[in-house]
Amino acid sequence: MTEPEALPERRGRGRRPADEVRADVLKTVGELLLEEGTADLTFERVARHAGVSKTTLYKWWPSKGALALDGYFHAVQPALAFHDTGDIRADLVDQLRAFADIMTTAPGGRALLELIGQSQTDPDLSTALRRLYTSERRRLAGERLAAAQEAGEIRADVDVQVLVDQLWGATYYRLLVPDEPVTDDFLVALVGNLLDGIAPR
Repeated sequence: MTEPEALPERRGRGRRPADEVRADVLKTVGELLLEEGTADLTFERVARHAGVSKTTLYKWWPSKGALALDGYFHAVQPALAFHDTGDIRADLVDQLRAFADIMTTAPGGRALLELIGQSQTDPDLSTALRRLYTSERRRLAGERLAAAQEAGEIRADVDVQVLVDQLWGATYYRLLVPDEPVTDDFLVALVGNLLDGIAPR
């Protein structure tokens, strides 16, 4: 049975600010995704839990996939913060560990892999994936690697965006084609093999 459409929740007089409504929606979606995955994620259910109308949701997110990706990114953003301790090797290992943990232990991780697969045949979802998730992850990783490059931890002639592809591409491959598991030994070796090859002479 389809759940009845929720009406906007009232807090005091007048309408709630748009940024407050959006934040509530993203929080709701993130919680549902990380607890349950995408199977039961619907506009009706999100509207009911967040206290908004479906019309509001469709105004900001054209599809369930776009809504799920936005909510997922906001939910995992704190856990995937890219720290700068001054040691690029340790920071990369910590970042990949956090990423692998989310992708392998939370229902939302499997949900993201499913959305990545669906995006190969869904142009709208593919665009949303780049805009809401992968471009931001690439930017953060690139900035941290560029800082390491400026600090002399990585050779000046190395393209840091290629390093992003090498590190996260290898991890995504093991997640999407699970012939081999994403283990801690794998992540440490991945970073070690790469950095030992690009360390300043």
